[in-house]
Amino acid sequence: MSQSTVDVQAYLQAYDQIEQEIEGLSEEQLKWKAAPESWSVTEVLTHLVDHSIIVSFRIREILAGSEVRLPIFNQDAWVSGQHANQGDAKDILIAARALVQYNSLLFGRLTDEEWSKTGINFKGEPVAIATIVPAFVAHVQNHLAQVRRIKQGESESLNSSRAI
Repeated sequence: MSQSTVDVQAYLQAYDQIEQEIEGLSEEQLKWKAAPESWSVTEVLTHLVDHSIIVSFRIREILAGSEVRLPIFNQDAWVSGQHANQGDAKDILIAARALVQYNSLLFGRLTDEEWSKTGINFKGEPVAIATIVPAFVAHVQNHLAQVRRIKQGESESLNSSRAI
């Protein structure tokens, strides 16, 4: 897969969809959790920034020719450990967009050969940069669906409390 076949535009637009989905939500709605172990919308956004950081690192490790296994992270511990629900969604989105924009500048400089470079993931499988980008977009789409489910749960919770 080469740059010409990687949809960098979808990568750049991933956070447009997130912003559209959370537009108009109050601070209370952004921080609402169905259960203590569930994530709020703010925590989902924080996770996506964490994921962007890890993806950025993985890509750079591959480009550097590193032979170490690409890192994984304990997403729940990262979200919990940084008190993510106390963050501000607007600030989180600014950070996310900055990382995506910065990576897109890198993508514009990559040759077809570099897009094809691989590293070894935590499962011991080879993964190419050209597959990391669409996987990132798919990851954001999964969490976009999660945000919709959180919003639906918050709405149902509010409606059931009004019925009492």
